[in-house]
Amino acid sequence: MNLHAPLATPTAYAAAPAAMAEVLRIHPALAPAYAERGYRPLWTSGGRPTAAAQALLGMLAHADREGLDTSRYDLPKLRALAAAGPSQQAAFDLALSQALADYVADAMQPSAGRRLYYVDGALAPRTDPAALLRGAARAPSLERYLADLQPRHPFYVRLRQALAGAGPSAAPQLRASLDAARALPGDGRRHIVVNIASAELWMFDQGGRIADHMRVIVGKPGMATPNMAGLIRYAVRNPYWNLPPDLARERARKMLAGDTGLLARERLEVLSDWSDTPRVVDPRRVNWPAVAAGTQTLRMRQLPGPDNMMGRIKFMLPNQLGIYLHDTPMKFAFANPDRRLSSGCVRLEDAQRLARWLFGGTAPVGTGAAEQRFDLPRPVPVYIVDLPALSAA
Repeated sequence: MNLHAPLATPTAYAAAPAAMAEVLRIHPALAPAYAERGYRPLWTSGGRPTAAAQALLGMLAHADREGLDTSRYDLPKLRALAAAGPSQQAAFDLALSQALADYVADAMQPSAGRRLYYVDGALAPRTDPAALLRGAARAPSLERYLADLQPRHPFYVRLRQALAGAGPSAAPQLRASLDAARALPGDGRRHIVVNIASAELWMFDQGGRIADHMRVIVGKPGMATPNMAGLIRYAVRNPYWNLPPDLARERARKMLAGDTGLLARERLEVLSDWSDTPRVVDPRRVNWPAVAAGTQTLRMRQLPGPDNMMGRIKFMLPNQLGIYLHDTPMKFAFANPDRRLSSGCVRLEDAQRLARWLFGGTAPVGTGAAEQRFDLPRPVPVYIVDLPALSAA
């Protein structure tokens, strides 16, 4: 597709320049790309759609193959504008550019209800309309350009193939999973995928090859693990476990009911605050009735050790939601078919195996001291998504 040849100037449109400006006002995100090319059309020549425009119309007509809603792109309007000839050249050109921008945005990210929280902005998809049109204008092939723009993850390809052969009863779940899988990277980078629906984790080596797989435990109902993506930047050996507020209240109630040995038995400390340098507080100075009632918050943490709820190691993708991946001493829980048991974090069936993979073959050992940090050689992306049809696909 060669869009560099001078096809027309703004005054060559059958519509007046004022009308062209009005159309651009309706599509402000597209204006920079058209202004840079002197308002020459992208998709028309001599008032008629180019071969590239016809190819794009065909792609939009088959958007359902990607699990997308073709009605989003208003094909009847586009075809009517295309058939109207030179009088609607500007309107058609800009409407088709907008449809392309909408299609790419839809194809590169899940729909609103399944969007990810991106801890690291570099992992978010790039869908700037002006940049998209600049790339389209330079591309020798529109089809190749779009394929390169939105490379597909192996799970996406598998789900798309399943959707193509699915019966009506299976299609809704497959469409939901395909929609969520748009967030997964298709560029072959080394990464991790956690499927919330099946409570499983996959490690992908460079090039998209599955290196390993394990069961995980995810958030329980009411405390679901969120859809998110971030970079695992470091591991912590012998971590503390900071109890969530609801569990601190639960411990307070037990102590008030007479379980005075609870703190020692569970190896729990009471801390002054949530800062990085808290003081250990004498439990006798705590207003336990207020903590039990929920009118006062209290930071409790469990000391490192074999029974610590974080296990021996945790993997950090620093984020405001407090979500991370970690070991656990409760290995029996991985045999459960329903593994929605955590308070939101992801518990690992074999944290040592993940550590070896993350650190290139040898997991960090540490000295036995509490909270020892080990930075990864290179941060590794982790995508936590909900793919209910993955196993069926």
